[in-house]
Amino acid sequence: MDSNEIWKFISAVLANTISLSKIGTPTIILIYGSNYVMALLSSCIGAVLGTVVFTYLSAGILKWWDRIREKWFPSKKPKKIFTKGNRRVINIKRRFGLVGIAVITPVLLSIPIGAFLAERFYKDKKKVILYLSVSGVAWCFIFYFAFLFFYDTFKALFN
Repeated sequence: MDSNEIWKFISAVLANTISLSKIGTPTIILIYGSNYVMALLSSCIGAVLGTVVFTYLSAGILKWWDRIREKWFPSKKPKKIFTKGNRRVINIKRRFGLVGIAVITPVLLSIPIGAFLAERFYKDKKKVILYLSVSGVAWCFIFYFAFLFFYDTFKALFN
């Protein structure tokens, strides 16, 4: 493997750590074209790596925020503001739980936002990482089997 291939792989993994559907899949298609094995491998590694990194980063941010809030507002509890978006997230949490957050994360949300929400509501990091990783890998397979199935159609459209 030459250095150009290594940088392609690193770029593909990093694109998938952030978002599978919006950034990762188009990047993989541009980088690897019809090399499905490398595309699937780099997207799955990126999904799992992003889940682990952003879950621990979210936990650190939440702890830091709690310390800041205790320092500046020691006796006050912050007033909860319910917006339309907050209500949707709470409804998803109540209705579907961690599984629901994990399923919608790679497609509708991004991995950092999904990891933050999961860590915010469910403090068990092992469970959060497991669910989000399994969901990310499952969506990688779905995206790339769809891409494999429609590759000739995409190729004809863009050539």
